[in-house]
Amino acid sequence: MAASISSEEQVFMTELGNRISALRKDAGLTQVQMAEALSVSQQAVQSWKAGRRRIQIPILPAVAKLLSVSLEGLLGEEAENAPRKRGPASRLEQQIQMIGQLPKSKQKLVSQMLDAVIAQAQQAGTDD
Repeated sequence: MAASISSEEQVFMTELGNRISALRKDAGLTQVQMAEALSVSQQAVQSWKAGRRRIQIPILPAVAKLLSVSLEGLLGEEAENAPRKRGPASRLEQQIQMIGQLPKSKQKLVSQMLDAVIAQAQQAGTDD
C-alpha cells in the first residue's frame, strides 16, 4: 500500500521532475531515450516530470550520470555560484553519451577507431 505524501514532498517531487526534464532536454535526450538508458518505462519518465510518481532513490545516481550532473545538482542542492552549462549538448557530447551506453566490447571498438583517426590527424599535422 502506497503511503500518502505531504504537500511539501509533492512540491519537491515536482521540482525534481522539472529539473530532470530540463536537464534531459539540455542533453538532447527524448523521454524514450532516457527511459531506455535507465531501463524504465517512458511513462515513468513522464510521471517524474509531472510529479505523479516518486523517483526511486537507487536510480538517482544513474539519472545524474546520464544527465552529466552531480547528485547535488540533480536534487537542486548545488551552490548558486556553480557554473552551469548553457544550451543543448554538442553533437560530440551526445555521441560520447551514446558510446558510454554501448556494451564494453563496442566501446573498445569505437575507442580503437578514434585512436586511429586521431593518430592519422596528428600525423597529417606534422607533415605540413
